[in-house]
Amino acid sequence: MQEEKKKNKKKSYIAKASTAENSSRSVSALQAFFVHLICGLGLAIALWVAHNFYAINLVSDPSRTLRLIWIVQSPIVTLLYSWFRLDPERCSYLKAVGRGMLALPAGALVNALGAIVLGAPVGIEYLPKTINWSVLMSLCTFVPAASVFGSSWSHWQRMFAHTKPNEPLEYMICIPAHGAVIGAWLGAWPMPLDWERPWQEWPVCVTYGAMTGYLVAMVVSLGFVVVHGRRQNLKRD
Repeated sequence: MQEEKKKNKKKSYIAKASTAENSSRSVSALQAFFVHLICGLGLAIALWVAHNFYAINLVSDPSRTLRLIWIVQSPIVTLLYSWFRLDPERCSYLKAVGRGMLALPAGALVNALGAIVLGAPVGIEYLPKTINWSVLMSLCTFVPAASVFGSSWSHWQRMFAHTKPNEPLEYMICIPAHGAVIGAWLGAWPMPLDWERPWQEWPVCVTYGAMTGYLVAMVVSLGFVVVHGRRQNLKRD
């Protein structure tokens, strides 16, 4: 009897854990569209403010421009994605926001180390540029996932280790994150070329590549969300 009770308790615990893991706010195509639209507008507004109010851009002053971009973008990304947090009954909105804020420097460190390993310049003069670029990359990659999924390893593994998102919210996070990384990698290609152009300096072309990849991937992820929604409607019918 005791063994049966233990087994039943274990099954009940597993069932509750599974339910908590899969219970997040459902995301419609319209919601995904507005989330991506607001994030894209955040980038555009930050660049517009940098150009019109501070007379700087990524080429003339990359460090200050990048800092302005992530200052504008960080509350937008964190507050938006925290609304779709996993298991909202147990995780409050403020806790999800806190997770996103903690993920910002952690993700920046990972992105900075990755960039240096792949050949980013090292030196005191490059440090502010690398830090600000890494924080921006963290907003594209780590912060949304941390705000939504927290420490749910199965979600992180499925999205970033196996690249197999299977629901709208995962498409919204996984595809733009990969788009930013791939865009940054492609944007780094002109850097070694002996053209002596100002935009070839670190991390100008890498940032343009990352933002372009991020924006394109958001459109692609929206397409996946729409297709997923249609499939679900067909199954119900």
